[in-house]
Amino acid sequence: MLATVHSSTLLGIEAHPVTVEVHLGKGLPGFDIVGLPEAAVRESRVRVRAAIENSGFALEPRHVVLNLAPADLRKHGAALDLAIAIALLSAHGLCSPNRLHEGLLLGELSLTGDLSGIRGALAHLRAAAARNLKWAVVPSLNDSEASYATDIETHVATNLRDVVEWLDEQRPLPRASTNGVVPLFDTIDDMRDVHGQESARRALEVAAAGSHNIMLVGPPGAGKTMLARRLTSILPHPSFRELIEIATIAGAAGALTDARIAALGRPFRAPHHTASDVAIVGGGDPIRPGEITLAHGGVLFLDEIPEFRRGAIEALRTTMELGVAVVARARHRVTMPAQPLVVAAMNPCPCGHLGQTRKVCMCSQERIDAYRSKVSGPLLDRFDMHVALPAVNIRSLRAGGRGESSDTVRSRVQAAREFAIARGDRGDRASRETISHLSATANAASLMLLDQAAEALGLSARGYGKVLRVARTIADLEANPAIEPHHIAEAAQYRVLDRRSGSLDSVPRAKPYQPS
Repeated sequence: MLATVHSSTLLGIEAHPVTVEVHLGKGLPGFDIVGLPEAAVRESRVRVRAAIENSGFALEPRHVVLNLAPADLRKHGAALDLAIAIALLSAHGLCSPNRLHEGLLLGELSLTGDLSGIRGALAHLRAAAARNLKWAVVPSLNDSEASYATDIETHVATNLRDVVEWLDEQRPLPRASTNGVVPLFDTIDDMRDVHGQESARRALEVAAAGSHNIMLVGPPGAGKTMLARRLTSILPHPSFRELIEIATIAGAAGALTDARIAALGRPFRAPHHTASDVAIVGGGDPIRPGEITLAHGGVLFLDEIPEFRRGAIEALRTTMELGVAVVARARHRVTMPAQPLVVAAMNPCPCGHLGQTRKVCMCSQERIDAYRSKVSGPLLDRFDMHVALPAVNIRSLRAGGRGESSDTVRSRVQAAREFAIARGDRGDRASRETISHLSATANAASLMLLDQAAEALGLSARGYGKVLRVARTIADLEANPAIEPHHIAEAAQYRVLDRRSGSLDSVPRAKPYQPS
């Protein structure tokens, strides 16, 4: 007898369809699994047999051939357990096969027959809906995550017997709840807590409005980390479509808990500087998303970027430009979304005190050059904005009054993005306006000033385009359809690492240009 059940396996953040076929043959009792199963899948025959027996079912001693199609796709994880168990029971005539052709079964089985939570339930459910399957069953532990899958009828189960009785129409299975679709956006990190860094606050607002990658350069204690952690609080709240994408990525990485869903918003990721290139970009076996994909739609903060491994940060160059992370292996080529706002921080020198008046820098020029050379010029070129932070004036920390709140800044950022969309900018990296298109919105005086700035700073062609795009964002913040000279002037000061002198201690810490 032959039985067929639909399931899927994760590769990156995408779920690939898997058809579980069971054939009961003649001969000595045995259990053969074919279809490129990895260790956890091969071991499922032990878990499944024990779960079936402890659920009160008795299988005939037959020779079982289990095929996982397609045969050339390696199957990972234990999420196939439930589908394998139901296929076995159906082949033995212990479970109704009537509805199996239109549904998806996912879940890891314990030896008692209980269902354990799986990784990437939302990715599986979205793929099932794309395959036009009508229903799905997932473990009850994935209830909150499954609530985001609105395009398919999703049921949750606690054990194997519940699923069998539901298929036999003996009892109903509860539907996935809707508690997870009302996330909270409250945050304890607010821009009103930032004192004494008005120029940096302005730079973050511009970066948030135009999704510009930003490099913060300043001494220890200048507030680089504090500012980066508050950047997500001024980004517009994600739409429901963006939330689903963020939840799908987090679920595929196994980082989506009930608490994480309740506070689901734009992610903030701050990997340690010892992270490998696989941890940053993605990879492994099986392939999993890296930090830049986990930060998709939010902020990726690289603190002390010169201390990261050279291969790890250089791997970001293509990803920052294209907005996707591509992991190529012998058998697979996986493309994962990767459009975070990248924020990097570094000191002006190894000790961090270069250019300060209160502390003396003891670093030699050779040490300073070696420290800065850890971040290559092509990588620096990928950052739209370079911002120099001065040491914080201690007295400003005790000054009365508080700065603007994140809500106030976010409203301006949202208005700027809406203005950009109204004039034809879709707002993603794939649709970034070309230099010629941006130049058409600038007057002759602005373009002349831009040419002078490019010559003075020694900008590359990419740096020239970055200044123009940042100027366009500054104009959007003012709801100005044209790029004016003062927009170019402010945008040019955000390229401090492009200055021909290469000396950070000589960089002026001027406040952003304000039109008269």
